[in-house]
Amino acid sequence: MAPFSKPETVLKQAEGLVSVGQTHAALQSLTEMFSSKRFRSTPLASLEPIMLRFIELCVELRKGRTAKEGLMQYKNIAQNTSVASIEVVINRFIQLADAKVQEAQEKADKAVALDVDDLEASETPESILLGAVSGDQSKDRTDRALVTPWLKFLWESYRTALETLKNNARLETIYQQIAQQAFKFCLKHQRKVEFRRLCETLRLHLANVAKYAHQPHAINLSDPDTLQHHLDTRFAQLNTSVELELWQEAFRSVEDVHNLLTMAKKAPRPAMMANYYEKLTKIFLMSDNALYHAAAWGRYYAIVTAIGGKSEEEMSRLAGQVLVSALAVPVGTHGEDGEESAKGKNARLSSLLGLTKTPTRAGLLREALSRNVLKLSPAVVKSLYNVLEVTFDPLTLCSSVAPLLKSLASDSSYASYVPLLQHALLSRLLSQLSQVYSSIKITKLLELVVPLKEVVVEGAASYDDEQIEAYVMGCARRGELNVRVDHAAGSITFSDSPFATVEDPSSSTSAANVNAIQASTSEFVRTRLGNIALTLHNSLATLYPPAVPTEEEQQAKFAALAAAAQAERKALQIRRALVARRRELLSELSVRKEKEEASRRAEIMRRQQEEEARRAAQQLRNKEVERARKEIESIRVEEAKKLAQSLKEKGTLKVDIKDVESLSTDNLMRLQVEQLEKEKKELNERMRVLSKRMDHIERAYRKEERPLLAKDYEQQQANDRAVFEETQKARLQAHRAAFEADLETKRRLARMVEDVKQMKQTISARRGEEFAKRKELAQKNMEEEKAKRRAAVLKTREEERLRREEEERIRREQEEEQARLEAERLAEERRKEEEEAAARALEEQKKAEEAERLAAIRKQREEERQQAREAALRQQQREEEALRRQAERKAQQAAAAAAPARPAAPAAETGGVWRRPAAAVPSRADTATPPRSESPAAAPKYRPGALGGGGWRAREAAKAAGTTGTASGENTPARPSTPATPVPAKEPSKDDDGFQTVQKKWGTSRLGARRAA
Repeated sequence: MAPFSKPETVLKQAEGLVSVGQTHAALQSLTEMFSSKRFRSTPLASLEPIMLRFIELCVELRKGRTAKEGLMQYKNIAQNTSVASIEVVINRFIQLADAKVQEAQEKADKAVALDVDDLEASETPESILLGAVSGDQSKDRTDRALVTPWLKFLWESYRTALETLKNNARLETIYQQIAQQAFKFCLKHQRKVEFRRLCETLRLHLANVAKYAHQPHAINLSDPDTLQHHLDTRFAQLNTSVELELWQEAFRSVEDVHNLLTMAKKAPRPAMMANYYEKLTKIFLMSDNALYHAAAWGRYYAIVTAIGGKSEEEMSRLAGQVLVSALAVPVGTHGEDGEESAKGKNARLSSLLGLTKTPTRAGLLREALSRNVLKLSPAVVKSLYNVLEVTFDPLTLCSSVAPLLKSLASDSSYASYVPLLQHALLSRLLSQLSQVYSSIKITKLLELVVPLKEVVVEGAASYDDEQIEAYVMGCARRGELNVRVDHAAGSITFSDSPFATVEDPSSSTSAANVNAIQASTSEFVRTRLGNIALTLHNSLATLYPPAVPTEEEQQAKFAALAAAAQAERKALQIRRALVARRRELLSELSVRKEKEEASRRAEIMRRQQEEEARRAAQQLRNKEVERARKEIESIRVEEAKKLAQSLKEKGTLKVDIKDVESLSTDNLMRLQVEQLEKEKKELNERMRVLSKRMDHIERAYRKEERPLLAKDYEQQQANDRAVFEETQKARLQAHRAAFEADLETKRRLARMVEDVKQMKQTISARRGEEFAKRKELAQKNMEEEKAKRRAAVLKTREEERLRREEEERIRREQEEEQARLEAERLAEERRKEEEEAAARALEEQKKAEEAERLAAIRKQREEERQQAREAALRQQQREEEALRRQAERKAQQAAAAAAPARPAAPAAETGGVWRRPAAAVPSRADTATPPRSESPAAAPKYRPGALGGGGWRAREAAKAAGTTGTASGENTPARPSTPATPVPAKEPSKDDDGFQTVQKKWGTSRLGARRAA
């Protein structure tokens, strides 16, 4: 693979190759770029010119396959980023191919015009002979030589474009455009075979939509725009097939359109449906299906009247065609095929027309009359309708209708209906005759039909006796008429069996529906019971007339009838909606089943193909293995044979060639090695003997030649000296001859020296003058150029100076303007800053005033709080003083009560140790444990005699008093703590034994703090 180059480099290289005539090499260089791995990463802006040039080269060289490969790769790169680029490339491809076709046609026309040597001679003998042999005209041969190759290439271009753009939602628009251009190509060049292939290709692409639905950018047929594009393309296909008169392809196109219409969620445009039904009329007319042809005309007329926009003349002609097509429907449309197949075919055709059931002749006539067709039809058509459907005159029926048929045959719009009208007229004639006669002569019938034979239509068969008889037998076979033909008597007998039935009683031309002058036996039997019932009902109504209802009852009945009609109408609407929905669901289900079936078939086919490919590959591998094994075996046998043959030829071993297959190669190699070893030993022995012999011979030679070497050396020296002397002598003679020749040449040339000098001086003088003139002229030109240059430089400098001055002036003006704007901006900023400063000062002043007011309020509150605190402190001191006094009183009372109970033993008797008397030990219940404070202060260390007065009893009394005080103080509010007031020390009494009661200072402070809080 060639190294990757830049796109610009590749394009320049290709252009260079094209300029030197190497177009194939240029195309090859561009093709190699597409095969590079870095091709996908190249930007589209660089790839599009290369792609356009690549397409031009492919068209010029008619390389369709190469163009297809390049377009496929370019589509894979550009479809996600730039769809417009793909559209440009495809359109360019088609335009170039179309231009080549037009150019080839022009060349062919010119070649045909210039091919005639003698314009007066109509044909030459050569042209007559060539035409007789080949069967082609000159223009046909020229077209086949020049135009046909380019037509083939243009067709391949359309197919390549469609294959490139298929099944991609982003490329759907350009895909439909290319398809319609291909239709125009087929229509312009009358390419019917290619048109069929194009239609099959489009159907295949549409069928593959469901297969590739899971891929990105897949086509979604539920999108209204996408479906409309497909409908437009199918209608163009339908129009082209009708213009090319490919009626089978047109019918397939109609089916394609119908399938797409069933998938559409909204109704198509009326103009499109009108075109659809108009093409159906042509298709059904060409297929001789008069019934559905008339039904298609009825649908077309309904849409045209709804759209409007037609002139009265056009509407009259259209109404005449609708009525004539309905009158031309023959009685009994049953074919010779089976009933089930006929029903399936009719249901299929009815679905194409959007009908729920198979149409009938009577229904078509009723619908035409309801749409006021008879009033708008021409006079000839009205007369034909009156004769066929209104009047009853079998003897003059054909003679009355014949002039009308002739006038219709003269009009191109109605000429195609004349054969069908003849069949309908004959059927009506036979029906009316069966009402009047029981039998009739065949000759009489043929006389009545004679006026029909005079009506001759171009391109239609004559209406002879055999056709009339065949038509009568056909009616009898289908059951439309009960007749018997007696050829011996030459008569036709109309059977009037009471139990005979008519196959098609709903047809307006059947015997049951004709305005009969008398009822037939079968009609009498069929309607007898109904007539009796009607007579009895009328008799009862006469004998027992019903009571006349009152006005209220009538109104109630009317209301009930109106309600029932409304309910029935709603039920009918609901039923119609349900039927329509069921039909849609069935159609969707059928489409889904078809898609699933197609997918299943495709999957089965793919699996079968894979299985076949796998089986074929396995068989191929087995064959290759077997072939290799056989080849190896044959090679081994051949080598063994060759080895055995070589050994046999050497004669050292006796080997039988027939037994080679029984010997292995190893055995043969062992035999060969033994043979080689034996030969090697024999060769060494012979070489030893030969070398010894050569040694003795060489010694004898040298011994004999030693005396002769001295004589040979002396003789050689004498010969060498003689040769040297002769050579030296010849060299001296040659030098002497050359010297004399040179002297002679010098003497001859010495006479021309002066002439050469004069010629040299003349040439030098002339060239000097020319040089001086040229130098002067060059100097003059140089001065002129210097002057021009100087003037140009001065002018340029002046212009530059003026430009700089102008720029300086503009710059100064701009700077002044900027300075002015800057000054205005600064002034504005200063004004804003001053305003902001004033606003801030005012705000600060307000804040200061507010702060002063708040500070005064705060100070006033602090003073009030301080006064309250001092009042609380004084109140606390008074309360503490009262509590202290109360505690002292209780302590004194307790000490006074406990003094007589203590023994008065001196400390010396006890040895200085205090003993608790047994009677003085209080019980556990008598001592109250003081409550634990939240944060009591640390108790001071006990020191005997540190506190004055009181013993343990005083302490116990003080403890009890403190407990009581604390308990009573728990319910008092907390007050802020104040420093404890110092209590004066008491004098120890004489009853104290060295212990002192400790005051609970922390309890009072905590109580004060709680009260303050």
